[in-house]
Amino acid sequence: MRRKAGMAAGACAALVLAGATGVTAWRYAGDDGRPVGTWHEAPGVARTPVSADQAQPADPAGPAGPADPADPAQTGRVLTPEEAEGQGDVVAPAPERSAADRPLESATVDGRQRVGELVRVDRLLGYLGRGPQKETFRYPGASYVKLHFKRMAMLPGDYLTVANADGTESYRYDAPKVLETGSVNKWAMSVTGDTAVLEMHRAANPMGAGNLLGALGVGVDRVARGFSRDEQSRQPESQLIPPGRTGREESVCGADTSKDAVCYRSADPVAYTKSKAIARLLINGTELCTGWRVGIKNRMLTNNHCFTTSSAAYETEVWFNYQCATCGGYDVFQPTKVWGKEVLSTDHTYDYTLFTVDNFDAIKKFGFLQLDTARPAKNQELYVPQHPAGEPTRIAGSLGDKAGNCSVTDPGYTGYTAASDVAYYCDTEGGSSGSPVLSRKTNKVVALHHFGGCPNSGVRGDLLAAKLRTLL
Repeated sequence: MRRKAGMAAGACAALVLAGATGVTAWRYAGDDGRPVGTWHEAPGVARTPVSADQAQPADPAGPAGPADPADPAQTGRVLTPEEAEGQGDVVAPAPERSAADRPLESATVDGRQRVGELVRVDRLLGYLGRGPQKETFRYPGASYVKLHFKRMAMLPGDYLTVANADGTESYRYDAPKVLETGSVNKWAMSVTGDTAVLEMHRAANPMGAGNLLGALGVGVDRVARGFSRDEQSRQPESQLIPPGRTGREESVCGADTSKDAVCYRSADPVAYTKSKAIARLLINGTELCTGWRVGIKNRMLTNNHCFTTSSAAYETEVWFNYQCATCGGYDVFQPTKVWGKEVLSTDHTYDYTLFTVDNFDAIKKFGFLQLDTARPAKNQELYVPQHPAGEPTRIAGSLGDKAGNCSVTDPGYTGYTAASDVAYYCDTEGGSSGSPVLSRKTNKVVALHHFGGCPNSGVRGDLLAAKLRTLL
């Protein structure tokens, strides 16, 4: 859930400063200790049919691309739910809960934290002229930009790139081997920051074929843009709990003791290393959960209320290494982004989804976690690596030998069913759904976090280990 105003310091100690100074440049580098960007907003996206639930009115002075400001189709406006209907599959919401006073940790109306909005555009990158052609989509203050293609008709050998403003983050999309001129429904990978540059790269244009075929070209009809930090803080409380519920909005229990993961690098190097195995999940283009790699195989765990189907997994962005470079500093490491791939198992009662990712080799270096097969014990000290409200990785649980309020208070707590959960007062927030809750003694996962409410709770790791044994 959302932190109380004035309580949270903010990730990298840079939220307010960078937001105020309008910093948008990202200097990408590897995970070698060099700063790669200044984090000032919570980015988030996914290659999904973007949900327009709870769409907010467009800011009259809000973001606009490099087009005629008098044309609303060019400047971009927020889609209403009616307009978004039929524009793609939306991740199925989790079934109704029986515990009316316990909010899901990433609780929008369908259980996920909302971090952006969908806007309408109408841009065409045609084949007229010679050499590469570009279109720039800029939304001042946006934390990410993600393009949706309605048409991708290109000659074989040609390709597109979608990059950030300085080209340090770029993704390539090749033309089909056989010429296609029909419409498509495809999302590009997000680029972090407020600008996306779409560029056409033409391998050849024999006898001017590309100029003669008027059907060729690339059309963009929608953009998902991430909320700025200020916009995120203004999201109404009604979005943070399901309609008709009266759940407590806060899951920071007392003073917030969570810190940037990198703050643990010297004080608790094991906890810091384990935090590398978690990922920021960008679902439905505008929504957020946390996930993590479980076991040595290509396996990821998150909550069932985050998504449930392979089609939803395939369209979800999975970000590893989205962490602050220095404790209390201003820079973040370059995230490694991969797509989700396939749901292997999911269950509402135990609120888990086990899935795989595409390009598994790219994320192996970040390590993995293991489920603890032993039932957790009362007073067992814990720590929780997570992406609260979309921030770079934070770890709940005081530094040093004592975990403070982050310990097991009830090892047989009732979640969706009797004794399914572990209860604790570790500090969490909207977006923390799906985070691993680890034992400080074993450094194994004793719970899969899913409920706020103080006490907060997660599904018992020993139950999950038994259910998933043949799949891990």
